[in-house]
Amino acid sequence: MSRPELVAPPEIYYGDIEAKKYTNNTRVQQIQADMTYRALELLNLPPDDPAFLLDIGCGSGLSGEILDQEGYTWVGCDIAPSMLEVALEREVEGDLFLQDIGQGFGFRPGSFDGAISISVLQWLLNAETSHPTSSPPHRLNRFFTTLHSALRNPSRAVLQFYPTSDDQIQLITSTAQKAGFGGGVIVDYPNSKKARKVFLCLFVGGGGAQQVPQGLEGDEVEDDSQARFEKRREKLKARGKNGRRKNIKDKDWILKKKELYRQRGKESVPRDSKYTGRKRKTVF
Repeated sequence: MSRPELVAPPEIYYGDIEAKKYTNNTRVQQIQADMTYRALELLNLPPDDPAFLLDIGCGSGLSGEILDQEGYTWVGCDIAPSMLEVALEREVEGDLFLQDIGQGFGFRPGSFDGAISISVLQWLLNAETSHPTSSPPHRLNRFFTTLHSALRNPSRAVLQFYPTSDDQIQLITSTAQKAGFGGGVIVDYPNSKKARKVFLCLFVGGGGAQQVPQGLEGDEVEDDSQARFEKRREKLKARGKNGRRKNIKDKDWILKKKELYRQRGKESVPRDSKYTGRKRKTVF
């Protein structure tokens, strides 16, 4: 099967049918969850820090749900309208933007405490037209320059992607460095064709003191960091279908959801009252 980025642009490839098919695939859900948890580990945020994160190429919100479950506030952007429609149908918590990341971001400087991206960067490596602004170097430059501006100092961005060659990795890393980032590439399970994953771990600020973390090796859980990674995966499975939270219906949660619906222009949102979130008495 051809790689999706070689078949069509993402906004076309992920139409209504493909967007729902992707979201409902249990294998995709698990892979997305695993890589999101790994990205959060590499992001290395302080414990219990309610950070404000950017999910680049958020799609239908599979990664965003993990961010929400871990206690982070997030904003997601994606170029595929059908993916964002599915995210809205699934009632994800983050604010969503329709955005071509190859044209850069328009966020205020220092808006985010960190950023993650799962399986997105490789889409920027294909030129859709012969115009100079559509070339991979130009789009990567716009992406990294505006991402660097949108992140506070100090912070990190962790971007998982699927390169097809060392030349692609070199182009991506060199462009990120020219934009002002430090950091480098991390390869998990480098000797496994199936489990191998490539992450770009980028630093904003820090005075060059930050060290690029080591990639994971082997097929078994061998150290504490991997054990925590596996524990998080088990916690996800325990939360039920699609990894979504269950039985969270207290008053604060209900008020938050209703306000989110109002901001999105959803009609027929019930008004708030003293009865909002009140538990009904059980009748036997």
